Amino acid sequence: MLQFLSKAEWILFIIMAIPVGYYLVFSFFSLWGGGKKYPVAKKKSRVVVLIPAYKEDRVIEGSVRSLMAQEYPENKMDIVVISDKMRDETNEMLSTLPVKLLAINPEISSKAVALNMAIESLRGEKYDLIVILDADNVVDPNFISEINDAFYFGLTAIQAHRTAKNLNNDMAILDAISEEINNSIFRKGHVNMGFSSALIGSGMAFDYKWFKHIVKQLSTSGEDKELEILLFKDRIFVDYLDNLMVYDEKIQGERGFYNQRRRWIAAQFGSLFSALKDLPGAIFSRNIDYVERIFVWMLPPKIIIMGIIALTSLVTLVLQWRLTIKWWALLVLMLISFAMAVPDFLITKRSLKAINRLPLIFIMMFINLFRTKGVNKKFIHTNKDF
Repeated sequence: MLQFLSKAEWILFIIMAIPVGYYLVFSFFSLWGGGKKYPVAKKKSRVVVLIPAYKEDRVIEGSVRSLMAQEYPENKMDIVVISDKMRDETNEMLSTLPVKLLAINPEISSKAVALNMAIESLRGEKYDLIVILDADNVVDPNFISEINDAFYFGLTAIQAHRTAKNLNNDMAILDAISEEINNSIFRKGHVNMGFSSALIGSGMAFDYKWFKHIVKQLSTSGEDKELEILLFKDRIFVDYLDNLMVYDEKIQGERGFYNQRRRWIAAQFGSLFSALKDLPGAIFSRNIDYVERIFVWMLPPKIIIMGIIALTSLVTLVLQWRLTIKWWALLVLMLISFAMAVPDFLITKRSLKAINRLPLIFIMMFINLFRTKGVNKKFIHTNKDF
């Protein structure tokens, strides 16, 4: 029995060591660069900005007005708000602004549904570039111009740097820290090593013809991961513009965090099961970006990995101290990888105080692992209010 437990402990250690090593490598490679800017384009592309807005009455105006303030020719940019179940007074307000308002009321709401209906409504329009933002996103006046510069340089897919616009409570701070860790590991670190950036769901830009061609293949709440599958199948590189900010409203309470992460886990599992059948072909054809992304989707959430390592460290400390050394070393390495990935502005006394919420978040995420059935086929609204 003791021999069996010893082997099981080593197997668990190896399973946990793989993602820790992965985080450590990409965090290290995220430590430099980030100031990349493409040459100013000689042509102003025709751009359409899509903003899916599901019950986003409180925040949609700020997003639209940040786009209205762009340093980009008005006749070269259209703003389309896809209003899904927003109040009449919100739609009336939007109708007074220079936007194309598309009011929809689908039986099942999701961003994929909204994007499909928007592209259908734009039939006959000719655009070069499509930008997708969330309804709570705010961008700087140079945002569209710099997207156009990168597109004119020859890119097909672009991910901007989404960052927090509010740090007003513990959950918002932890949400911001988590996102910046992901930015460093899955975006900046990846691009620095020659891999494609991961998409994030907003602050994304694509060649319009390519997007129009594939949008009907989007069907779940994890449309960003579906887009990754389609991009990598076409061997399209996704660049990451670390210096181009998209300000995003962070979660305000535990319920919002729970719902958001539940949707993300369901999307990850759904994408993994969808893509696994392509893994042998991707390996044999040396489609490195696709293979690497499938591997990423196999990894448990970061907080689950950290929680398992921390709990095992404590248990082995009590039961057999010789076993605990390697677990504490693994925990230290994971913390080092995250420390490298978190930007300086988030390392504050308040952030350290917010870390006390991590055990609660671990419990919520662990429960979420068993509550993903059907979530990927419907929209779970992330309420960011208290």
